[in-house]
Amino acid sequence: MKKLTSKLVKKPSTNRTKARVITTDAEIDAAIAHTNAQDKHRPRVTRALYRISDDAIALTLDNGVEVAIPRRLLQGLEKATAAQLSRVEIEGPGSGLHWPSLDIDHYVPAILAGVFGTRQWMSELGTKGGNVRNPKKAAASRRNGRLGGRPRKQPSHNAA
Repeated sequence: MKKLTSKLVKKPSTNRTKARVITTDAEIDAAIAHTNAQDKHRPRVTRALYRISDDAIALTLDNGVEVAIPRRLLQGLEKATAAQLSRVEIEGPGSGLHWPSLDIDHYVPAILAGVFGTRQWMSELGTKGGNVRNPKKAAASRRNGRLGGRPRKQPSHNAA
């Protein structure tokens, strides 16, 4: 089997150096076989619908499990109407969701892993969650303040 190699090629018109990866047919076949083996263990969506009652996208998997994801968490669906959300299509072998009127796609294994959009989208969700103010957080903050706030970092005493 030929090893994976990369070759640097300098393009005279742009003066940029690009790496070209050369992959053998055997490596490609092995990667396809590996993916097919992994796919057998991934749950597939058999039914997808928008539930107005709890404003969630409900997915029924081929193993009988139903998962509901709040619509506002899924990137691209946060401002969609109920009519747009109700037109969801299952793509591929149950591994993708597509909303044609919104031109939005989501990958089911990623959703099941808790990834609801791009890295930036997920970061913004985390920021919003951390900024939520509620009575429990306010009470905890007051208790911490009465104790003198956050403890100061102690200098480490490393023996050199």
